[in-house]
Amino acid sequence: MARIKRHKKNKFLFSPKSSRPTKRRDIKRTLVNSAIVILSLLLVAFIFSFSNRQIQTGVPIEITFPSLPDTPKLAVEIYEQKPILDIEVEILNGCGVPGLASKVSDYLRSQQMDVVRSENADHYNYEQTLLILRNENFDGLKKIAQSFGIDEQDAHNIKHIPDDQLSVDITVIIGSDFTTIKPLVNYLQ
Repeated sequence: MARIKRHKKNKFLFSPKSSRPTKRRDIKRTLVNSAIVILSLLLVAFIFSFSNRQIQTGVPIEITFPSLPDTPKLAVEIYEQKPILDIEVEILNGCGVPGLASKVSDYLRSQQMDVVRSENADHYNYEQTLLILRNENFDGLKKIAQSFGIDEQDAHNIKHIPDDQLSVDITVIIGSDFTTIKPLVNYLQ
C-alpha cells in the first residue's frame, strides 16, 4: 500500500512502500539462483557426456573367425558311407538292468538299424529276449535276429504280433537272458 510522506518543504509526496527487500527474501532469491546455477551445470555435464558417447573415437576391433580344417560332411555323404537299413526298431528293457535299453540301442545302431525308441517294458519279469514283428518286414526281422545270434525259426524268442498303431517294424524286449547273447555281450564289453 502506498503511503503519503511529507517532504521537507511540507509537501506531500506519494511514495511506494519500502523498496528494500527483507532478509528472508534475499535468502530465498539466493537459494533459487544457486539451484538454477547447479541445475544448469548438471545439464551441461549431461549434454557433454551424451555427446561423448555418441561420438566415440576408438580403436576399431578386428574380428577374425578361425578357419575350419575340413568342411563338414553332409548327411548324404555319411549315409553313403554307412547306410541305415530300412528297419525301425523299438527297444524295451524287460529285465530291469539300468541303462540296458540305451546300450542295446547303441549296439543296433552300430549295426545300421534305425532305433526310434528305447524305454522300459511294462514289467521286468521277462526271462527271454523277444523279437516281435509288428508288420510284414520279414527281412528286417531276419537281420535283427542275425545281429543277436538268434535263429529266425526260434518260436520262443521270435513272435509275429502285428500292430498298425505302433510306428515300428520290430519290438525288441530285452530279457534276463541277455548275458547269453554273445554278439551283444561282446559289444557291451
